[in-house]
Amino acid sequence: SRELFVLTYGALVAQLCKDYEKDEDVNTCLDRMGYSIGVRLIDDFLARSAVKKCRSYSETVDMIAQVAFKTYLGVTPSVSCSSAAGNEFSLILDKNPLVDFVEELPAERASLCYCNLLCGVIRGALEMVHLSAEVTFLQDRLKGDAVTEIGITFLRKPEDRKQKRS
Repeated sequence: SRELFVLTYGALVAQLCKDYEKDEDVNTCLDRMGYSIGVRLIDDFLARSAVKKCRSYSETVDMIAQVAFKTYLGVTPSVSCSSAAGNEFSLILDKNPLVDFVEELPAERASLCYCNLLCGVIRGALEMVHLSAEVTFLQDRLKGDAVTEIGITFLRKPEDRKQKRS
């Protein structure tokens, strides 16, 4: 459940920080764990939501924000497209439940991407529906930014998807 996940997430990150000296190693581990979760979670998402096939990257990102985030984390990020090609998007979270019990990152963990698990979840789920994407944190309130922003860049151009279907 969402509540259990949020309550135990901090303990998971704390343990990883004990296990790994470098923040980059913790970030990589969180991304890998998230990827594995996303690979498995997509089946549950598709079964629960009964969504139809998305026809564009913007529909896909809207589905992630309005349905997936709402279903699994209880929040709905806003979406913005940041490229003329229509393959780069941002999910902007006003509230990030994973940091409900975290005030700030310790100074010695300045390069830690505390919620990197979310990037892996999104990337894993997208790959399971044959969409290759790069997913990264662009801004993080835990690092003093005004908002938490996750960037999603689809690695194929929309024209490539259309040509592949033909």
